[in-house]
Amino acid sequence: MPIEHAPFSQAEYDRRIAKTRSAMEKAGLELLFVTDPSNQAWLTGYDGWSFYVHQGVLLGMEGEPIWWGRQMDALGGLRTCWMSKDNIRGYVDHYVQSTIRHPMQDLAGHIRALGLDAARIGVEMENYYYSAKAHEVLGKELPEATLVDATALVNWQRLIKSEEEMVFIRKAARISEKVIQTAIDRAAVGVRKNDLVADIFHAGITGVEDDWGDYPAIVPLTPSGLDATAAHLTWNGAPMKKGEATFFELSGCYRRYHAPLCRTVFLGTPPPEMRDAERAQIEGIAAGLEAARAGNRTSDIANAFLKVLARHGLEREGRMGYPIGLSYPPDWGERTASIRAEDETILQPGMVFHFMPALWMDSWGLETTETILITENAPAEALCNIERKLFVKD
Repeated sequence: MPIEHAPFSQAEYDRRIAKTRSAMEKAGLELLFVTDPSNQAWLTGYDGWSFYVHQGVLLGMEGEPIWWGRQMDALGGLRTCWMSKDNIRGYVDHYVQSTIRHPMQDLAGHIRALGLDAARIGVEMENYYYSAKAHEVLGKELPEATLVDATALVNWQRLIKSEEEMVFIRKAARISEKVIQTAIDRAAVGVRKNDLVADIFHAGITGVEDDWGDYPAIVPLTPSGLDATAAHLTWNGAPMKKGEATFFELSGCYRRYHAPLCRTVFLGTPPPEMRDAERAQIEGIAAGLEAARAGNRTSDIANAFLKVLARHGLEREGRMGYPIGLSYPPDWGERTASIRAEDETILQPGMVFHFMPALWMDSWGLETTETILITENAPAEALCNIERKLFVKD
């Protein structure tokens, strides 16, 4: 695909390749095999729903990366990747879900052709898309190679967003505002949850003006009542009820970039303890944003929030956020730093997090969150503009 049709400029892709190669050099790697579809897209632009079969990117210390996958998906590579045609490689279909051969046998042939069959090769071992069988076969096919765990090596290079990436994230934030506002407006006693989610999907895919919506890496999380005491339930066909809170954990998506946002709706009159928790949560978020400054640590954000909770007599365990940006299912997080008390990652301008200090109590859940950008000389910027409160509908 000509670079002028790619999502980003050649300079942007060159920047990404250079950062990754620097990390490879520090890790003593001669070749990297990337299977995470988010990392594949970040390096090459590849964008397709084909990650259910074996595919990936080979990145050496010179030349263009090589996208490798199923032959029919190599055609998608020609349509979405910025590299030359020679660096889009496909394997024949008799490898797919076969019990007598494996795609890694084909990949090993490409590595041998590069003269790197005895190299130190990084692989993403803790990854949804790189199986134990794949690792076993690749090791057998390349007995002289040293396979090194390079999990999250590329992910860490993605932590600071470029100006080009921020354009996409801000577009996603506008779509997030639309989907959250749709959920708030549509929520009412008697509305079936699946009908409400259908409206959410429609709003997200329609997008905002000329900025069309992509599919988010996580489906809408919309539990009500006791279901909202759990963090990751989706929806059913039951009608919404008076006296229940529903949290909406959603994200707009623009060209695979996300800006997650959560708000909670209560139908009826909230109990006093939920109102008390709302005040503590909102105050804590403000404190967290103030602490989210360049030079501080991710733990400073978490501790600022927890300090406010403690003052209100509330406790919370677990992390309170994670970096976001370009992602594919099943997760919109980047799986690197965390906003939690023990994480020492230094905050730098251009980092983008989903600050997610939700409260899950014994009989209700309260999610109010923000996608935040670490700035040069000020508190973090919340990228979405939806009032920060518990929404009450009588």
